[in-house]
Amino acid sequence: MAAIYLLIAALIVSSHALATHGGGVPAAPPLPVPGDLAASGKLRTDPNATVPASMDFGNITAALPAAVLFPDSPGDVAELLRAAYSAPGRPFTVSFRGRGHSTMGQALAADGVVVNMQSMGTPPPSAVGARINVSADGAYVDAGGEQLWIDVLRAALARGVAPRSWTDYLHLTVGGTLSNAGVSGQTYRHGPQISNVLELDVITGHGEMVTCSKAVNSDLFDAVLGGLGQFGVITRARIAVEPAPARARWVRLVYTDFAVFSADQERLVAARPDGSHGPWSYVEGAVYVSRGLAVALKSAGGFFSDADVARVVALAAARNATAVYSIEATLNYYAGNASSAVDAAVAAALGELHFEPGFSFSRDVTYVEFLDRVYGEEVTLDKAGLWRVPHPWLNLFVPGSRIADFDRGVFKGILQTATDIAGPLIIYPVNKSKWDAAMSAVTPEGEEEVFYVVSLLFSAVANDVAALEAQNRRILRFCDLAGIGYKAYLAHYASRGDWVRHFGAKWDRFVERKDKYDPKKLLSPGQDIFN
Repeated sequence: MAAIYLLIAALIVSSHALATHGGGVPAAPPLPVPGDLAASGKLRTDPNATVPASMDFGNITAALPAAVLFPDSPGDVAELLRAAYSAPGRPFTVSFRGRGHSTMGQALAADGVVVNMQSMGTPPPSAVGARINVSADGAYVDAGGEQLWIDVLRAALARGVAPRSWTDYLHLTVGGTLSNAGVSGQTYRHGPQISNVLELDVITGHGEMVTCSKAVNSDLFDAVLGGLGQFGVITRARIAVEPAPARARWVRLVYTDFAVFSADQERLVAARPDGSHGPWSYVEGAVYVSRGLAVALKSAGGFFSDADVARVVALAAARNATAVYSIEATLNYYAGNASSAVDAAVAAALGELHFEPGFSFSRDVTYVEFLDRVYGEEVTLDKAGLWRVPHPWLNLFVPGSRIADFDRGVFKGILQTATDIAGPLIIYPVNKSKWDAAMSAVTPEGEEEVFYVVSLLFSAVANDVAALEAQNRRILRFCDLAGIGYKAYLAHYASRGDWVRHFGAKWDRFVERKDKYDPKKLLSPGQDIFN
């Protein structure tokens, strides 16, 4: 173990020398330890490895690691963490990178080691998909923490099943989303992704490999789910599945009155007396500020035709609406369902809602086409050079009782003065009872059943990241002054006090778990919680 640590330390010193004094790629240190991570080429300090690991999707902040580990297996990760934990003096920190889709450096490790998790899912030695396995009885799927949700979906569909809860974007890793919560339009019905996990394999800050569930090592299980990578890294997740639908009837409904819009959204997500829900499988919503309405509608995944856009723009003008709202919902169905039966079910469900007459739009798509809908937009934006711009996103959970205040202050207030809005504004309600309070993820405090997911997914396409960040601060200041008890999702704070407020009643338990599972504060330093 000492030899392993000395070799890692030597690599880090070499990396610091390169960063400080310049020069070429440093030569491997003269410590040939058989079977060691560095000797095998898995631990690298060259710029081709460290520079990509110094940035993330947010494209706002950067932090250069000393080294990057490309593991073949969870055993390599455990070996690294055992070396770090056993190191004399101040140990190096370790972060875990899936797709690097964080926005404020949450997966970075300045002067530490970044673990490239996806390396475990790349052959050789294992064949493609070997770390995704569907149970023989079709009750669950086991997936490596480095696996992408789109690949989990494909493997599960081959057996006629699929996970129940998703994120809107499937080209993210299993471990990454489960370390936060994983929310989308199915959350109101099935809870976030973390509420649909049966078992985990985790490597703690001690380098210990632990299998945990609600029945075995439950404290670690609850800590890691939504735990922001602070207690361990997920190397395998057992995910609950259900029979997979074949197709989805995908609808969008237009509103100009926020009160009517939010009442209909909450009607769709409300549970019936027996605990069941209506026919809809997915419920989300969007806001379009009227000044940029036409552009925003045209960029909505090609859902609205030019004629549709013209009609909605005319409607907004006729209503003198400063914002237009849209409910987005799907009704999933199976291969044996007759089209006429689906038409009748959709018509009956729409008859209970109060959208603007004549302003319902629908598509019929495959289940995969719907779930993977954002990827097509990524391809289009990437070709136009607009996917890798800075992304000063703001994601909030807002209590249902204050969502109208948020609408007045933000959508009808602050955003009316924005010079341009590039990126979707998403808003939809979820049910708090579908979340497990024992897990680390936080929701708005209090007894309210409904809170809203609000995602302001701004893109700095006009070199305006500073202005957008200032706008985000205005939004948060408005919420603070108005006493809106929001919680940030995918949060990043620079002070301990902000994190204490974020976790609220969960803070003391969070600290206790950190001391138990990562006492040397090695893990996920980019979150800036303990480091």
